[in-house]
Amino acid sequence: MMPGQIPDPSLTAGSLPSLGPLAGISATTLTDQLKLAQDFRNLGAMLSPLHFLGRLGKRPLTAIKGEMDEDEERRKRRRDKNKVAAARCRNKKKERTDFLQRESERLEVVNSELKAQIEELRMERQQLMVMLNLHRPTCIVRTDSVKTPESEADPLLEHLAAEKLSASK
Repeated sequence: MMPGQIPDPSLTAGSLPSLGPLAGISATTLTDQLKLAQDFRNLGAMLSPLHFLGRLGKRPLTAIKGEMDEDEERRKRRRDKNKVAAARCRNKKKERTDFLQRESERLEVVNSELKAQIEELRMERQQLMVMLNLHRPTCIVRTDSVKTPESEADPLLEHLAAEKLSASK
């Protein structure tokens, strides 16, 4: 048999010619020793520091549960802060809406008062024009020098007429 060549599985340890120290050991003893060596390897793996680190590296269930409780507490605090912020935002929006509503009502009142004042002034103007028209026939002042309400109503026409007069001179 050549080195590196795989032996036939039907051969026993005793029938192999050049196995050195294994030459006189029976196949069952060799099998038992191999099983024992395998057990020692398993035991060595169990006793290795990595095995212990692997076991110790795993966090106990109480630590995991504690972290979960901390996360839940953190979420609860965040939800509570969010609720407070949302309530504050709603209150601020409601105050702003109330302010705008009051301002709108105030401006409507001012608008209606101004409209009433405009109407009163129109009525007063109309009364003054009637009084002026009633007074005009008895007035001693020349009617040429008195402006009529029609010409008062359109100052642009007066200005154009004055320009025409000055241009023709």
